[in-house]
Amino acid sequence: MAAGGLPAESADEQGRGGLRAALAGLTTRGRSFLAAGVAAAICAFVLGQEDLLRVGLLLAVLPLVCTVVLYRTRYRVSGTRRLEPGRVPAGSEARVQLRIDNVSRLPTGLLMLQDRVPYVLGPRPRFVLDRVEAGGRREVSYRVRSDLRGRYPLGPLQLRLTDPFGMCELTRAFSAYDTLTVIPRTEPLPPVRLSGEAAGYGDGRHRSLALAGEDDVIPRGYRHGDDLRRVHWRSTARYGELMVRREEQPQRARCTVLLDTRDIAYAGAGPDSAFEWAVSGAASALVHMLERGFSVRLLTDTGSSVPGEGAGGFAGSTQDSSDSAGLMMDTLAVVDHSDGGGLSRAYDVLRGGNEGLLVGFFGDLDEEQAAVAAKMRRRSGAAIAFVLDSGLWTHGSDGHGPAEERLRQLREAGWTALAVRPGAALPDLWRQAGRERSNTGAASGAAGTGGWS
Repeated sequence: MAAGGLPAESADEQGRGGLRAALAGLTTRGRSFLAAGVAAAICAFVLGQEDLLRVGLLLAVLPLVCTVVLYRTRYRVSGTRRLEPGRVPAGSEARVQLRIDNVSRLPTGLLMLQDRVPYVLGPRPRFVLDRVEAGGRREVSYRVRSDLRGRYPLGPLQLRLTDPFGMCELTRAFSAYDTLTVIPRTEPLPPVRLSGEAAGYGDGRHRSLALAGEDDVIPRGYRHGDDLRRVHWRSTARYGELMVRREEQPQRARCTVLLDTRDIAYAGAGPDSAFEWAVSGAASALVHMLERGFSVRLLTDTGSSVPGEGAGGFAGSTQDSSDSAGLMMDTLAVVDHSDGGGLSRAYDVLRGGNEGLLVGFFGDLDEEQAAVAAKMRRRSGAAIAFVLDSGLWTHGSDGHGPAEERLRQLREAGWTALAVRPGAALPDLWRQAGRERSNTGAASGAAGTGGWS
């Protein structure tokens, strides 16, 4: 938070309007003294009691003097806020550190410090600072916590100045504020390997050799710093200059995490709703696949792709995984229901093919949307679907209704489709999906997929 001085008004604003605002800062005690003084003065005139008049003037003048002295005192106070960390999972706490510096030559009086926070983060923090000497500082801290994901502003920081008698309070505010980002909860997922993955593929990475052998070498010119052991003498003799063999080029496997956000696909709200489970599941899958070395992107039913940079919108190999994860987590922190236009826009994004692994989190699917989702399988390698049935989440119903028919339709198209029941743990479902793929002997599809872990 930027530093600032108090009072906040400039010299040309400290006129009649500023003084009226200061008088409006009279506390209940100050107003009571002023009213009692005026009443005593009136009674003194009526009764002709000079002593009572003196008492009335003292009672009336005291709050006015305190207001003028407090208003004219030129305190200069700077405030700083430090938020650690700025991005926290839902249900976790963040610590806010406030520091007040008295940059004037006068000691301050009683200061009441208050920071504005949204009600979902907890009660508004208030602190009382007795006295800050000239050039001194005070540090206080508080914690904020939210079970709901989102972006929440913190600030502006407010200071209340009061006189020693408690007759008047003046409020000054700094203009700067910070933002706390509450991201979805994530769960660590177990490493799972699909059957049929390419040999040599491990730890979530698929590497292809740029060189197929000594007879299929595409050399390049020697550069300063190249290892002389990689010199290709046959090409050197042919071209008349020093040539070296190319290094193996790592090719990162791709993964698309598809999140269905259609409003009509989910019922209920709150931290334990089906939609929040889907958002948390997508976040867990994104983090897990990034940790396993995949190039990952987040795709929603609206067709929007995050991070949206690099080839095909994936987090490219030149991007830092933590930056990519942060960007996608920030998106999931504020994602909300869409207008329910269907999954066709997401399918259009996937029509290019070579999408690698596809992990989908779906709400209720009618026959039309299930058909669109089934066609997505043709554009990817392995495809895993977690389907949340609103009937299970709201009424606890079960059986072989429409939801079971949609699961069968997805499985016939090549998806590994699992129904998500209320309270289900994603790591268990993740492991179950790996077992089902192994039992059915489903081979990986696209060349860039190879498997998933």
